[in-house]
Amino acid sequence: MSSTPACLCGGIMHYFKMLKKEAESVECKTSSDRSQPSQTDKERPAAFVFFRTRYAAIVAAQVLQSSNPMLWVTQLAPEPNDVYWSNLSIPYKQVWLRKIATLLGAIVFMFVFLAPVTFVQGLTQLDQLRQTFPFLKGILKQKFMNQLVTGYLPSVILMLFMYAVPPTMMLFSTIEGNVSHSERKKSAGIKVLYFTIWNVFFVNVLSGSIIRQLSVFSSFRDIPTQLAKAVPTQATFFTTYVLTSGWASLSCEVIQLFPLLCNGFRRFILRRQEEPCSNHALTFPHHTEIPRLLLFGLLGFTCSIMAPLILPFLLVYFFLAFLVYRNQILNVYVPKYESGGHFWPVVHNTTIFSLVLTQVIALGVFGIKRSPVASGFTIPLIFLTLLFNEYCRQRFSPVFKRSPAQVLIEMDKQDENWGRAEEIYKLLRTAYCQFPLLSLDLSTSQELSMAGNSGQNKDEGSSKDQESHNTGMVVLVLAADSFHLQSISNCLNLYL
Repeated sequence: MSSTPACLCGGIMHYFKMLKKEAESVECKTSSDRSQPSQTDKERPAAFVFFRTRYAAIVAAQVLQSSNPMLWVTQLAPEPNDVYWSNLSIPYKQVWLRKIATLLGAIVFMFVFLAPVTFVQGLTQLDQLRQTFPFLKGILKQKFMNQLVTGYLPSVILMLFMYAVPPTMMLFSTIEGNVSHSERKKSAGIKVLYFTIWNVFFVNVLSGSIIRQLSVFSSFRDIPTQLAKAVPTQATFFTTYVLTSGWASLSCEVIQLFPLLCNGFRRFILRRQEEPCSNHALTFPHHTEIPRLLLFGLLGFTCSIMAPLILPFLLVYFFLAFLVYRNQILNVYVPKYESGGHFWPVVHNTTIFSLVLTQVIALGVFGIKRSPVASGFTIPLIFLTLLFNEYCRQRFSPVFKRSPAQVLIEMDKQDENWGRAEEIYKLLRTAYCQFPLLSLDLSTSQELSMAGNSGQNKDEGSSKDQESHNTGMVVLVLAADSFHLQSISNCLNLYL
């Protein structure tokens, strides 16, 4: 593949290529043997810039570096193990086009998925089945077959179709051009969340045909009443879906069926007894599990008014999920990088949306019951919920987007007092390498190289803490097309 990212390590520039073949073919260019790089080697679409203090790095990352914002941008670099090296070769000017294209692709996929959802919804309508398939009248008269076809079978079919959604959304998030694994998983998780809420909840609630869905949305004034009438009719389907997709997923989570089969194939078929490397260790699937949890929370909120029988099943699910995920996180999954809690705003916004939707359904229920007093108290509750959400957005949202300078300055002073500032800066020069077994700085001693490699090892808590100290001192520079490395050095020289 084409040579991509470049690193600026003080006054020494190192270049590394992304290759399809084995890592042994990578040639590390040092300042001694490549003192005069060619003009082509100086042009790069991305670069890592290392700083001696976190405060200087955060200032350089947040300040607009050029009068043309599309020329090149700066942002804090992800952790070394979090970098998605394949996307560093994408010019910055293509990123927003890729995001628009993947958004349109996700929307198209969402509407294409209406076909299996409509089929599943048709199975829950007994009268429609008898009219469409007359030969099933005799079979459907049996109570067991009736319950199997209209109750259990639709949720199983929908769950099987839903298994194709996370890989597709992960592919879309990869095409977007995200430069870190955590951003890629977050983007895929948001897409999966929107997809499941629309296709599992709204499409099923607002009934099976696309024409009827359009007629439902034609009158916004009747939406609360129509939701209040439609949600109880799908309570049986949602309860069965919790059993099949929720309880069954927890048993599969404990068994880890696919890794178990892969391990058995490797040991008994390929006869390989060695342990798999840490790069193939399991990581927590945020993009699949978090949307499922939030969907079940939405089902619990919305069905609690007119169909509260679903709540015991959800209560058992969340209790078992706490035990299962606690065990998996502590004993099974290996945290290769820290995402900084960026999924928490998604969880908060989805919970607020579930509350507001529940209050809208309650407004429709009170309208059906012709209770103006209860409806009058429900409307202010909706505005208070939205006001609380706006307060949380103003108070907590900036913390997830920008790092406070006060905390960074205190961490810099603490490193200086403990005498580890220079050590951290040296470790940075070997931390950001596409192939962890190779060191980018051949001039450093073997001892420093081993220290740099151990800084990437996530199995030890001390190494993880050390790496979290490192990442705040690195800035990732992305260019619209490609830039000259000397121009970066001149612009960022003020912070170095």
